[in-house]
Amino acid sequence: MDKRIDLHTHSTASDGSMTPRELIRHAKESGLSAIAITDHDTIDGVEEALDEGTKVGIEVIAGVEISVEFEPEMHILGYFFGNTYKNMEPILKRLKIARDERNPKMVEKLRSLGFDITMEEVQAEAGGNIVARPHIASVLLKKGYVQSIREAFDKYISEGKPAFVRKEKMSPEECIESITKAGGIPVIAHPIFLNRSWDELDKVVERLKKVGLRGIETYYVENSEEDTDNLLKIASKHNIVPTGGSDFHGIFKPDINIGEGKGNLYVPYEVLDMLKKI
Repeated sequence: MDKRIDLHTHSTASDGSMTPRELIRHAKESGLSAIAITDHDTIDGVEEALDEGTKVGIEVIAGVEISVEFEPEMHILGYFFGNTYKNMEPILKRLKIARDERNPKMVEKLRSLGFDITMEEVQAEAGGNIVARPHIASVLLKKGYVQSIREAFDKYISEGKPAFVRKEKMSPEECIESITKAGGIPVIAHPIFLNRSWDELDKVVERLKKVGLRGIETYYVENSEEDTDNLLKIASKHNIVPTGGSDFHGIFKPDINIGEGKGNLYVPYEVLDMLKKI
């Protein structure tokens, strides 16, 4: 078998449970050859991850995952080689402002539902990192309002639930163009969550390739074999890279292991080679 990699992981810089250094050490100990750190709307953990990768001897790719305006929500991954990831800072600062405005609104909605929860508690749970929904869920769990992080999302803070608040987002086109302009490689994350038929998804890819889309997440923890086969066909048809990753969040998604998902994931190193040749 080729060397295993994981191009979709999260740290405490957004909504994962491991610090960037812990994440990289965990990837090394798990036998991975390369890992991309792709926190939501931030590159704050990248420098630390790159440094730890050098120390422990694993290849680390700078990345980011950005939510964009689509129905349902679409996520775009950006991969960067060298220091080009730093070019994303201006656009990510704008997204951070939108996130900072959203979280207090969600907390206020929870309070109106009768939950004794404050923004100060949520910020403390985040420990100085970007506040995200898992931190809100953690406070609800610690206070006994829910039995798990998943229950908090499913009942209260996922899209369509009573405490959910949408945040300002870029269009897919604007996001792809921003990543490309910064020197990165834009990729559609977990396309199976877009709830489109394969023909419809094919048309979405065709449209977005015209503005710079370079890949689609083909090997993914929630994919069936049929999903992966169909995504491989779409990637081949449009000559884009079939990337892959576990979407690892540590204890926030306890059933997902880095590099192997639920035991059903294998992302070959050749995928990374393809990205490097773009």
